[in-house]
Amino acid sequence: MAYRAPVEDVSFLLKTCTSLPRLMEEGVVDLSFDLVDSVLEEAGKFAASEIAPLDRVADTEGATLKDCAVTTPAGVRAAYAAWSAAGWPSVAAEERFGGQHLPTALTSALTEFWNSASPAFGICGVLTMGAVEALTAHGSQALQDTYLPKLVAGTWTGTMNLTEPQAGSDLAALRARAEPKGDGTYRIFGTKIFITYGEHDVAENIIHLVLARLPGAPAGTKGISLFLVPKFLVNADGSLGARNDAVCTGIEHKLGLHGSPTCTMTFGDTGEGAIGWLIGEENRGLACMFTMMNNARLAVGVQGVAVAERATQRAIAYAQERRQGKAASYQGEGMAPIIAHPDVKRMLLTMRAETLAARAICLMTADALDRYHRLPDPAARAAAHAEASLLTPVAKAFSTDIGIEVASMGVQVHGGMGYIEETGAAQHLRDARIFAIYEGTNGIQAIDLVTRKIGQNGGDVVEGLIADCRAVAADVTAVNAPEFGHMGVRLGEAVDAFAAATRKMLDWLGDDQAKALAGATPYLRLFARAAGGAYLAKAALAAHRARTEGESDPRLAARIALARFFAENLAT
Repeated sequence: MAYRAPVEDVSFLLKTCTSLPRLMEEGVVDLSFDLVDSVLEEAGKFAASEIAPLDRVADTEGATLKDCAVTTPAGVRAAYAAWSAAGWPSVAAEERFGGQHLPTALTSALTEFWNSASPAFGICGVLTMGAVEALTAHGSQALQDTYLPKLVAGTWTGTMNLTEPQAGSDLAALRARAEPKGDGTYRIFGTKIFITYGEHDVAENIIHLVLARLPGAPAGTKGISLFLVPKFLVNADGSLGARNDAVCTGIEHKLGLHGSPTCTMTFGDTGEGAIGWLIGEENRGLACMFTMMNNARLAVGVQGVAVAERATQRAIAYAQERRQGKAASYQGEGMAPIIAHPDVKRMLLTMRAETLAARAICLMTADALDRYHRLPDPAARAAAHAEASLLTPVAKAFSTDIGIEVASMGVQVHGGMGYIEETGAAQHLRDARIFAIYEGTNGIQAIDLVTRKIGQNGGDVVEGLIADCRAVAADVTAVNAPEFGHMGVRLGEAVDAFAAATRKMLDWLGDDQAKALAGATPYLRLFARAAGGAYLAKAALAAHRARTEGESDPRLAARIALARFFAENLAT
């Protein structure tokens, strides 16, 4: 089945739900929607023609390790070279480092396209983008000048080295150590596991960002520092020098993402230590790394959307072709295509609506980040930062859960053939399963939401979001259009439940935190149902206005129908 990027769906959400039109009008973002649509269209074409054909090959062939060197599956190197030559690695970075500095809402959409085409390919760029963000925010001028232009161009790639065998989610247990040499460099020793693209053959150099402890550092997370450790040292003229003492000593055999090498990285095992440079301040490495991790969490949420979209497209294509039994709505000869059967329609509608809601939540999170980074008013930036902080764990957890659920439903639509690898449906389920685990498990996202985020500004941030959702539900009810059905009522019920649960969570945080933690995961799902339903309803209202103004695009009616289906069947 050929992949087609959902350019129109993304563009419609950007135009009707996000702040991008206002930021353009105010001159905060120097773009037009003609240009935005062109970027989306070209990215979609590249994803479909250059990356998507690799997905099956990458899954079946996998990455291989020999003599500490990883070989990626056939075609990956060429595709990465073409991707870099086309300028796609540079879309998010600042212009002073060779980037295009496009809005996060737009670059998140591009991330979806790359990862729908092949998540094993797309995750490499996600990590490099995170390394660029961490260096831009915390790196010294010398480090920025040496490493950022190459990372932004895609000539070099980046990694995130946190996890150790004894230290997964609990970074306080890290043992990797760093010894200062007195010349501005450090020697890094230790082993890191689960390092995505820690070793590969697609780029000239790999820039590892490594958490480690300095001598005498405080215990726990307050004693962690962040270091830049390149695979190859860089000469004064920018050319590559000697190989650093940072090597891949193993790759994992995984459930999914077979084309993405997941490495065990060993630092300082053969000599005096891997040479590294401090990023930010000593013992403040976790704050630096969280710059990378928070943006990566949104990107992983987008990965969930990406696989859900691909699984949905595959299921719809199969349901249109596969013929079984009789269906009352089918008037043709012989057996009916299974898409004519009501239960299959229900599954496909669920897949489409869940995917669209998750996409909307991710785009609204990205939109809040755009306002935080770009608005001139400090108070408006602070409000946007609080909103982005509130939405990030929801975007990561809900969207990755939806990636798994939609991929699983895609297998069900295929029936017995979904259990057979050749159809491709099973790969989506295998690939999606890791998204709910890495970059902070979804349970940790729920804990973060409840214990740190909903209490921001005394609860005013979440209450503001609830008020916005309630206003959308009221607007839907006020329209009173037959095609909206009970959307306004059901969405209002979902928002009321969200509001009541939020008040209860805030009360429990003060009286009995164990209760709040026990309810954190279902609370996050309720949050996402209400917010996602409101975002879809907002898009549906825009579609309704367009229809009343004479537009006849059938996709407008489809958007209303999906928002209605979500509100009436999924939101409550």
